[in-house]
Amino acid sequence: MATPATAAPPAAVSTRRMWAILGLVLLADALDMIDATVTNLAAPTITAELHGGEGLIKWLGSAYMLAMGVLLVVGGRLGDKYGQRRLFLIGMSGFTIASAVAGLSPHPALLILARAAQGAFGALLIPQGMAIMTKTFSRDMLTKAFAMFGPLLGAASVGGPILAGFVIDADLAGLSWRPIFLVNLVLGALGLILAVRLLPHDDGDASTVVDGAGSGLLAATMVGLLFGLVEGSSNGWTALPVLSIAAGLAFLAAFARRQATAADPLLKPSLLRNRGFSSGLLTGLVVFAATTGLVYVLSLFMQQGLHASARDASLGLLPMTVGIIVAAAACMALIKKLGRTLVFLGLAVILVGCGWLLVLVATSGTSLSLWALAPAVFLTGLGMGACYGTIFDVAIGDIAPGEAGSASGSLSAVQQLAAGIGSAAVTSIFFQSAASGFGPAMTTSLIVVVALTALTVPAVALMPRRAPEELQH
Repeated sequence: MATPATAAPPAAVSTRRMWAILGLVLLADALDMIDATVTNLAAPTITAELHGGEGLIKWLGSAYMLAMGVLLVVGGRLGDKYGQRRLFLIGMSGFTIASAVAGLSPHPALLILARAAQGAFGALLIPQGMAIMTKTFSRDMLTKAFAMFGPLLGAASVGGPILAGFVIDADLAGLSWRPIFLVNLVLGALGLILAVRLLPHDDGDASTVVDGAGSGLLAATMVGLLFGLVEGSSNGWTALPVLSIAAGLAFLAAFARRQATAADPLLKPSLLRNRGFSSGLLTGLVVFAATTGLVYVLSLFMQQGLHASARDASLGLLPMTVGIIVAAAACMALIKKLGRTLVFLGLAVILVGCGWLLVLVATSGTSLSLWALAPAVFLTGLGMGACYGTIFDVAIGDIAPGEAGSASGSLSAVQQLAAGIGSAAVTSIFFQSAASGFGPAMTTSLIVVVALTALTVPAVALMPRRAPEELQH
């Protein structure tokens, strides 16, 4: 996780209160990561009950991640302008209400809108916690806080689907999948109570500029590309999806021009001219897209190809969660010594794990057991944890201190956008190949994931050798 720019000296806050604020920020970030991935496993059940088809499966995750990624940098700027405490409360309130709408949705369209609203309010919520900690925590406490984020968020990213599996199987009050969203009413209310009591008051800086035009162009870019991808793979490559993708590319060109000419761009042009940062940005984009898509189709393969229940499929993903936690925790201690070598190692382990899965699926197809998949799934999780904990930390290793805040927000936004693109793209490939059976569909998906991951290896060689000093605990 990239660290924000250094702020003013911390205000006088007791150690006990700093720990309480850290717990609140971790709760908010865990809510985001769990809800970003919870539909990975729940999608087949939701689609069957709401009769949404393949399009709903693809948009359940993509709508959330699209809204989050597009608005994440803007959310940080709005916090600077109007005050982090105010934006945190707005974000947590909106996220909780949107979760209630998602849990009670009777129709696929309303559920997708609610998922987008979750992502949008999450984008207002998440940047504020990091900014508040930077302003109020001592340097020693910040170091401890950063050390806790990697393992926790790595666990939450795969823990969401596991939680969904158990909740669906329990069928609480006959509500099937709905409690996976409704539980946020309790957690969100708790977060609001703690935020009102704990977060320091701040007025913000009215002079802060928010690039609305750039944000709009970025939103149009992602909507055009993702809608075209999902629509084309679901309903055929007619004029509509082709024109949508073309429009997305045109908006992307306009966004790039805007960033080069705007007085206060969302992404500073100097960052893109930094070879190490750009290489890390590209590596993160591809790796997060490929691995997010992999988790999605792996859960689909387990349920639809191996006929595992939601609970059994969640147990099938448990080794991946363990691998992510173990690797992310280990990398916190190793990043000072190894730097970008950890990224190389992570990619290598992902390739070996996915290659192992590919051999298993190609030779045994849908006659596999979840136990047979477990070692390869665990190994893949180890590689994912190593990459999740290091790519973006190393990417900002040689940028100027004054650009750290912009770089951190940009990398976090790219992570969310990559997850949305990956879940839509790899799932589309899976369903396009499913006409020949779920075994061939999984095989094709794994080949794509392996190819994408392998393509990032040369880019890692261009990344900085070391992470910034403040991350080298």
